[in-house]
Formats: sequence, structure tokens, C-alpha cells
Amino acid sequence: MREIVLDTETTGLDPLAGHRVVEVGCIELVNTVATGKTFHAYFNPEMLMPAGAQDIHGLSDEFLADKPLFADKVEEFLAFIGDAQLVIHNAQFDIGFLNAELERVGKDKLTNAYVDTVSVARRKFPGQRVSLDALCERFSIDNSNRVKHGALLDSELLAEVYLELSGGRQRDLGLAAEVAGVAVGVLTVSNLPVRPPRPHAPTDVELAAHIAFLAQIKEPLWLKLEAVAAD
Repeated sequence: MREIVLDTETTGLDPLAGHRVVEVGCIELVNTVATGKTFHAYFNPEMLMPAGAQDIHGLSDEFLADKPLFADKVEEFLAFIGDAQLVIHNAQFDIGFLNAELERVGKDKLTNAYVDTVSVARRKFPGQRVSLDALCERFSIDNSNRVKHGALLDSELLAEVYLELSGGRQRDLGLAAEVAGVAVGVLTVSNLPVRPPRPHAPTDVELAAHIAFLAQIKEPLWLKLEAVAAD
């Protein structure tokens, strides 16, 4: 299953008030394992950055001045996400902003299925804090580099949180390190440890122990079934 973990940074809280997307970060997962493929871009919002927003993500007018417009990267962005399911923390916020940007450039709104990890975390931990930082703390995920919000870094952290919310490390049977970066649909095992096959025939000692164990069982079920079958 192909999924895209996605995060945005913006100039404010409301796309209907004219606020814009200034950064998008995406990470590709296949069966909840990161493949190493990413999409990341900064955008010139064509407006001044409010101080409150800059305090959150650190993206200044000067830094964004020479960055492309959203229209310049929209085809690359849409090609990367394709029809994959999206994984987003507080999905309505990011999808609302992305749809507003798409509408500005004459593109259809996103129709991808999505998982809102805020909703998942609230169901799983009712009454508890479910911010990205709080979930990183709960799952012992190192977020020490998250001095300010950043779309790609936050997507990387969210991918780890999503794995834990989806069932933890046992979900991929511990093979994440082996399959990360492997092409979709192809699994190579050349780097996995090779163990000799187990012997299938029991030894005389094992047979004797098995017979002794069976002799201790009173009225075994299989004898009753054999009797019924014989009748």
C-alpha cells in the first residue's frame, strides 16, 4: 500500500483569508515503510510573512523571495502524491490550504483518501495531548532537531508516529531497515541473515519423549474422533 506522509507550513491559519502555503514536505511509504522518496519545496507566497507565522517556522520574506511560486511546482507535487492515501496531522488544515492553492492555479481539489493522525491519536489516547511533539514523547521518538516547525522534518517525525499508531514496530516484522529504499514491489533478501534449514525428522529421543507425554493424557480427544470416524 502506497501512502504519502504530508505536511505544510503557511503564512497563517485561514486560506479563505488569503493566507498561503510556503512549504510542502512529503515522504513516500509503502506498507508503512519509508522508501526514501520525498517531495520538498519552498514557495514564494506573494505576500509579507506575518511575524506570528515566522516565529513558528522561521521562514522569512528574505528567504522566500527567490523561491518558486506554487504554480511552478504544482505538476511535480501532484505527480508525486498521485492517488496515494495521505497521512496528515490535522488533515483538514493542510488539505484546506492545498485545495486553496490548487484552485488558484485552476487545478481540481484533492480527492485522495487520507488518515488524520490527530483523530487517530485522540481515539487511541482520549483526554491526552496529541500534538506531534507530545506523540514523539509518548513513543520515544527523537525530535530534538525540531527547534522550529519544518514541513519535511515534521513529515519524517509523523511517519514514525504513524507507524506506532498503526501497531508499532511489529507491523513490518522488524524489516524496516532491510526494505527501506527498495523499489516498490521488489524485495531483496540478499542482506538478510541466512540460516541452515531445520531438520524435519524427529530423533529417537524426541519420539520416545513424545510417546511418554501422550501416555499421560487421559481420554485424548483424537482417540474419540477416531472412534467416531470408525463408526
